[in-house]
Amino acid sequence: MSSYLTSLLIALFLINAFMFYQQPNMTFFPLAKLDGTPANWGMDYEDVSLQTTDGVALHGWYVPAAGSNQVLLFFHGNAGNISHRRESLEIFHRLGLNVLMIDYRGYGQSQGSPSEAGLYMDASAAWSYLIDEKGFAANEVVIFGRSLGGVVAADLASNVPARGLVLESTLSSSRDFAHLAFPVLSRLVFMRYDFASAAKMPRVNMPVLVLHSPDDEIMPFELGEALFAAAHEPKVFVRMRGGHNDGFVVSQPEYELSLGEWLGTL
Repeated sequence: MSSYLTSLLIALFLINAFMFYQQPNMTFFPLAKLDGTPANWGMDYEDVSLQTTDGVALHGWYVPAAGSNQVLLFFHGNAGNISHRRESLEIFHRLGLNVLMIDYRGYGQSQGSPSEAGLYMDASAAWSYLIDEKGFAANEVVIFGRSLGGVVAADLASNVPARGLVLESTLSSSRDFAHLAFPVLSRLVFMRYDFASAAKMPRVNMPVLVLHSPDDEIMPFELGEALFAAAHEPKVFVRMRGGHNDGFVVSQPEYELSLGEWLGTL
């Protein structure tokens, strides 16, 4: 019996050691090559260089909208880079918003390697750029995060007084996600990342819009519901259509109309 227990503990240790080192590769999927710029899509833009508090150089784009005093700070999902967000940028542009989108450390032309704490510092640097360099007031900034970017957006919104927060197809926590995706393994393996968005929502003091599709094949719908339940009023929940990566396109034109209507209430 003791030898069986010893073997079980050794196996559990080896699984945890393996999974600990594999979790970054299972979480972050950065691409370095930019496949285009807003200029290729018919929009004026500025290349942005940011410096984080730990000295990492980040790259982003600022896309202005004539006559607008609102800016949307966009945090993308875990794969690719900002050049793969053309459809989103076009939606925001049609809504008349100035837009700042950045690549996290290790993505696109940004330096470094991604980590949970690092992504939060990247978001803080983007916020500081809008306030200190571009001269926006806090109540002129809308924070928007999609998928993993929603985790980043929720963390930033729990620490700054922005105009509003949008969370699209986002997880409530890594543990909640793992319990649904890997019900047995998640109870045996140490989770390297918390991504505890729902736990931070009580500290978010601004209007919140949550968008999620019941058809999302990657991020279960109940995680979006958990985020919404944890948020203060005023808050709005929008049921999208389509899958995780194309829901905002499949849900058109209702998606854009819902976003524009919500922005109009701020």
